[in-house]
Amino acid sequence: MPKKAEMEKWKKKRRQEHLELKKYRYYIFCEGQQTEPQYFAGFKKLIEENPVYKDMVLIGIEPCQAETMRVIGMAEEYVRKNKIKKGQIWCVYDKDSFPPERFNGVVERAESLNKENPELQYHTAWSNECIEFWFLLHFAYYTANNHRSEYISFLNNKFRELGIGKYQKNMKNIFEILMDKGNPKVAIRYAKRIYKEGEYRTPTEIAPGTKVYELVEELAKYLPEEVKTRF
Repeated sequence: MPKKAEMEKWKKKRRQEHLELKKYRYYIFCEGQQTEPQYFAGFKKLIEENPVYKDMVLIGIEPCQAETMRVIGMAEEYVRKNKIKKGQIWCVYDKDSFPPERFNGVVERAESLNKENPELQYHTAWSNECIEFWFLLHFAYYTANNHRSEYISFLNNKFRELGIGKYQKNMKNIFEILMDKGNPKVAIRYAKRIYKEGEYRTPTEIAPGTKVYELVEELAKYLPEEVKTRF
């Protein structure tokens, strides 16, 4: 075997051994290419800088550029390809204008997959109708079932009020803005209240609504203590 191929094989083996040492593993598959990955990258950065958990927590973020059922399909393929047997698989996706059966179908598929291996569990962090609704809850309790343009308009007005400028889909500092200028703890409380009011309904019927808070609560456990108090 050529030396270069041997070196690559050795590096791959070492990377795999390094991953195996991680006690807590989160694989996050985002429907969007930028907005959601950049938001969760904020958690990843702080956790990897936290000396208490940096060697214990693995966080992988995969932008899918796919919708609803395709997101969980890509997650399943990733799991198969990389022979993942343990960890939490999170699918982050929006309702948008996709039909109810596809939006609800991700939850149904996750529940089915979770029966196969108790150590590898799929979770759905959906937003109806978009991730901007989760962002909005950092600033206000909002229950009007409006089009996503209304949520973006709200964020535009709030960001201008705070002197940040216009809200952009691909803001690289969206995590910092929501943490420093908004209130993550309140956002979690609002999202839980809205979900509880419709907990016996399907995700499509909880409009507006979001379960992104569940993933946020999971990741917040590993944040540095001075940051964790904000969640």
